[in-house]
Amino acid sequence: MSDTETTVQVYRVYIKATAEAIWDAITKPEWTARYGYGGLSEYDLRPGGAYVGRANAGMIEYGAPEVAVDGEVIEVDPPRRLVQTFRVLMDPSILAEGFTRLTYEIAEGKGGVCALTVTHDVSGAPGMAALMRGDFDAIGAGGGWAWTLSGLKTLLETGQEMGS
Repeated sequence: MSDTETTVQVYRVYIKATAEAIWDAITKPEWTARYGYGGLSEYDLRPGGAYVGRANAGMIEYGAPEVAVDGEVIEVDPPRRLVQTFRVLMDPSILAEGFTRLTYEIAEGKGGVCALTVTHDVSGAPGMAALMRGDFDAIGAGGGWAWTLSGLKTLLETGQEMGS
């Protein structure tokens, strides 16, 4: 594992969708419930605004708290850029690592394709780094950012949830 994998993780996916559609899929709960881990994400989209990611029913059955992740909005430039803090509340060791910094950047390209780049600064948070890399997928804890972004792309391009 390189230092980069434990300090800053960068994921990029190309999606045949408008920047506005991608922005909505990231920031609106009616979309966030349909990909990734299936929880509702709620944003107060202004600097200093709250971010709350709610656990899905299956996560709650396994003992996760209703609010699975939280954070604060740092920068908002719809539909191009969203910067926020991000903290996982479901695992005591990852919770103890504190807040990390998450940046979404959406760039319009040719032919109706946009690039979505997710940069997650996990400096000083090795548990979060492992979770977001998808290291726990084998035990059913999900595939991290690769899983989430694959689901987002599938949903926006096909209208179907991944795996359905």
